[in-house]
Amino acid sequence: MRTEQWVSAGMLEQLRADGAKVIKGGIAVFAHEDGAAAVDNRCPHLGFPLHLGSLCNGILTCHWHHARFDVCSGGTLDPWADDALAHDVRVEDGEVWVNAVPRRTMTIEKLQRRLQEGLEQNIGIVIAKAVVGLIEAGVSEDEIVRTGIVYGTSQSGGWGSGLTILAAMRNVLPKLDKSGRILALYHGLVHVARAGAGRAPRRLLGPLPSADASARRLAEWYRNCAEVRDSQGAEKVLLTAIAAGMSPDRLADMMLVAVTDHFYLDGGHTFDFHNKAFETLEAIGPDAAEHVVAALTPLLSNPSRSEEQHHWQSPVDLVTPLKQAFERLQRDERQMRVHDEAAAFDEEAFVAQLLGDQPLATIQGLTEALLGGIDPARLARLIALAAAERILRFHTQNDFGDWLAVLHTFTYAHAVHERLLRSQEPLLHRALFYGAIAIYHDRFLNVPRAPKPKADEYPGAAEASTDDLLSMLDRRQQVEEAAGWVAAYLDAGRDHAPLLNTLGHSLLREDAEFHSFQMYEAAIAEYDHWRALRGTDALAERAADTMLIACVRYLAAHAPTAREMPHTARIAWRLQRGEKLFEAE
Repeated sequence: MRTEQWVSAGMLEQLRADGAKVIKGGIAVFAHEDGAAAVDNRCPHLGFPLHLGSLCNGILTCHWHHARFDVCSGGTLDPWADDALAHDVRVEDGEVWVNAVPRRTMTIEKLQRRLQEGLEQNIGIVIAKAVVGLIEAGVSEDEIVRTGIVYGTSQSGGWGSGLTILAAMRNVLPKLDKSGRILALYHGLVHVARAGAGRAPRRLLGPLPSADASARRLAEWYRNCAEVRDSQGAEKVLLTAIAAGMSPDRLADMMLVAVTDHFYLDGGHTFDFHNKAFETLEAIGPDAAEHVVAALTPLLSNPSRSEEQHHWQSPVDLVTPLKQAFERLQRDERQMRVHDEAAAFDEEAFVAQLLGDQPLATIQGLTEALLGGIDPARLARLIALAAAERILRFHTQNDFGDWLAVLHTFTYAHAVHERLLRSQEPLLHRALFYGAIAIYHDRFLNVPRAPKPKADEYPGAAEASTDDLLSMLDRRQQVEEAAGWVAAYLDAGRDHAPLLNTLGHSLLREDAEFHSFQMYEAAIAEYDHWRALRGTDALAERAADTMLIACVRYLAAHAPTAREMPHTARIAWRLQRGEKLFEAE
């Protein structure tokens, strides 16, 4: 039972003369028909004072964005505005009394329903308010992510940038403060909503009538479907595998073997999207597997295959030696024993080889490392480091669009690293070679090489607040300045956690595009992998720093923007806290 607390709104006759008034508690009271009605004075859309609106025929209209409400129930006629909180009213001896406690409050079930509606109708402010309300109500972040993933994978567009952003932001939540976590979820969910806007729901094709085929046979069928770009056949094979009880890890291997049958599909996006989908399944549970894996099959319908592209064949034929290396690995690799992490291996020389201009020697060296028993995940980590070095060395005199070239290589290399940490499938080792060759192809974007970060020019970073970095990024193209500031911060031996959070906010306060989200998530993940190796790997400290400096260079190059999305999120949070958004109120 709610506690009743009645507040006088004055005499009904005076209220009729005035039309409306605001009483204690921020409640707007209106003369209505033979009596009165009352609602929270803040428009639930964006907080404009409702007592300044118009009441006609029982419909209260907010004058800012013309949201309409039934003044008696508070219900809205406009899906982009939430219901207003209505209060009980009684009239005794001509005096109007208003219950200070609203009839209904926003329950978790209502917030979850509003999140779903925001996704379906692609309304950012509705999504923002639902996220804020759910977080404040103690709902787990993974439950919120799950809502977005289930909605996104049920749309006909398949797995794309929106779902990848949401998956990436889910991964970085532990690095962010509360406001950062809300922004990360909001960005991810809005991009999912945008990707699904105007699309029909996806109807699963269903499994084959019998699930008696062996896992090996299903894998053969799936590779054949991928080979001939048959996304529908691929979906039916996958759903049959799930019906037969195939685990997510086994599904991932089956699907990614097919992805790596051809070279560097769609510039690495195909592998990256698959990896993000399976990382998400780890978080939200395998019961969502049908829609998640089915959403990946459209990626097989028309991807670019790099072995068909000129620069993989000329002036140096890379296709033939790669195929020869794969044949050798398939013949000999199963006999090799993978050594532990501490096995002797010149990591510095390997990274230098990757950054060089001798691709045939790189192919040979990578083949020998695998056959020599070096852990494939360790090689993947080094390839990701070399790809990050390309971003660290990217000169700003390059065409601005070329940032994407080095970004794609890095995020692909990161995806391969994550997958090889989870998989023992030998055929996935082919993905290492594609990353190595992509690094080779990016070499001219480091000519000339960008200057090394000038940490000595930023002595204040040893003690300054990380807000100074945000202030720096309020100005355009502060690439080298931001790199120098972060290098000075790291050299000072300061706590890295505030910097990671600030880098996250430098992304989330912008109207960032897809690749910036990829950059931050991949850099933070690779940073964590290297930091875990401190004391056991001579490269670890420098490599971890490289990730953060590469990250800030990329983010600085793409800031500032109009910052409309975080502004919407701030309004949602202020509304949730009950703040007044307008002085007129």
